[in-house]
Amino acid sequence: MMTIRKSNERGHVRHGWLDTYHTFSFADYHDPQWMGFRSLRVINDDLIMPGEGFGTHPHRDMEIITYVLAGALEHRDSLGNGRVIRAGECQYMAAGTGVQHSEFNPSSDEAVHLLQIWILPDAKGVTPRYAERSLRDAPAGQWQLMTSKTGRDGSVAIHQDADLQLARLEAGQKLSHALARERHAWLHVAEGEVSLNGTTLSGGDAAAVSEETTLNLTASKPSQVLLFDLN
Repeated sequence: MMTIRKSNERGHVRHGWLDTYHTFSFADYHDPQWMGFRSLRVINDDLIMPGEGFGTHPHRDMEIITYVLAGALEHRDSLGNGRVIRAGECQYMAAGTGVQHSEFNPSSDEAVHLLQIWILPDAKGVTPRYAERSLRDAPAGQWQLMTSKTGRDGSVAIHQDADLQLARLEAGQKLSHALARERHAWLHVAEGEVSLNGTTLSGGDAAAVSEETTLNLTASKPSQVLLFDLN
């Protein structure tokens, strides 16, 4: 069974300094049909203008993953981290018992395009922590494991049984993923256009998949896709 979430059906807010699309209900955008999928709670597709960003604000009991598609993002938090991540890099923050952070576009002339992802943790009150992973040099046509429960294969360990994989595909490249029994998948097309089990998905489109054994992808143009394999 596959349910399609089209890009133009997402919540969309323009603040001047921020142009954002919400896959799931977030802030003032509320759609009771789209409150999340399994443990996946937020996918925000953000374009932050030069010199702008999110001021210091608190989080707790949430697994927060940011993947930069273009430009650069400066992160600062109450754990003492101060880093700039760039296109092809991801950062992870376990908010746990509570953390404050800010996200800022340090460029004076280039917008930063990113995906902000929230995953519900499998335990509350964990010790906050921060991690990064670079996928800038990852080869096309292969799945790259970004996060997992155990941190296997060089991925970032998170507090949830949620494998997040990234694939960059050139036009014509094919890729598949076997979905284990009683597992569920959310596939988000960050850029480009792909066919998923015969259904065409363009940038910003997504699909919720359950009761399937295999996901077959074919790219019709250069693409980036994120795949969440969830319990």
